[in-house]
Amino acid sequence: QEPVVESGGGFVQPGGSLRLSCTASGFSLTPRWNVGWFRQAPGKEREGISCFVNTDTITNYADSVKGRFTISRDTAKNAVYLQMNNLQPEDTGLYICAVDQGPMCWPDGKGRLGSYGAMKYWGKGTPVTVSS
Repeated sequence: QEPVVESGGGFVQPGGSLRLSCTASGFSLTPRWNVGWFRQAPGKEREGISCFVNTDTITNYADSVKGRFTISRDTAKNAVYLQMNNLQPEDTGLYICAVDQGPMCWPDGKGRLGSYGAMKYWGKGTPVTVSS
């Protein structure tokens, strides 16, 4: 069993919604574990979308998704979710969950999220396609 597995991706029209899940196996996904969602589109670098840091005392979002996406945690279900509303074609990509006990992500001052590549666990991702 993979330590973290994403699900919930799919094909939606612009304006639609999806809820992605990141579920942990083999350990308890408590707020001690920082969790982040990242997106990688074909031909582009992976970018940070949202993350919990500092035992969920801080929540960060990239400007491109702020107000449309919401990250949440359900410790009882050993899961972290990403609710995505008003999806747009530029949201298309592979959505990847990452877990680490150290630094996860931070605002870079340019509307994006900085992060380190080294994580305790990376998921394989769940694809999201937004198109008419």
